[in-house]
Amino acid sequence: MRKLTVRDEQPADIPAIYALTRAAFAKDGRTNGDEQEIVNALRDDGDLTMSLVATNMDEAIIGHIAFSPVTISDGTQGWYAAGPISVMPTRQRAGIGSQIATEGLERMKAMGARGLVLLGDPGAYARFGFAPDPDLILPGFPPEYFQVQMFGEGPRPKGTVRYAKAFGYDTVD
Repeated sequence: MRKLTVRDEQPADIPAIYALTRAAFAKDGRTNGDEQEIVNALRDDGDLTMSLVATNMDEAIIGHIAFSPVTISDGTQGWYAAGPISVMPTRQRAGIGSQIATEGLERMKAMGARGLVLLGDPGAYARFGFAPDPDLILPGFPPEYFQVQMFGEGPRPKGTVRYAKAFGYDTVD
């Protein structure tokens, strides 16, 4: 498969990202289908740290990934959530998600992120270096689906993770 163009979101991309994200999650019974609203709320709240789009040769947006800050109850700084990640339904399972995720991980490392968390299928994200970590907890979710990737050396954080308000994961430390 041809390598896609991956670039930063531009203001004119917002409607296409919304439609893409809505379509990508429309038939996913594991979510409540509001991921497009989460992306918009992250943007509106100033919590969209990085937003990347994948475009095809016609410059149409066929993939998107968002990154937002998380807090950890032990005070560790520099950690972010990856996701949601969306791919046009007719192009899913064609490697687009992998390409945009790989590019996003590299860009987050380059900007100095210490690590990432995500909530998703362990089988899908292990190949990117994500794994459950019993020292980091997202209350209310199965621990095997809450995964972590630490960048570089240093002490591993321990505690409860709190996502940006847009996700609606109201947790108590």
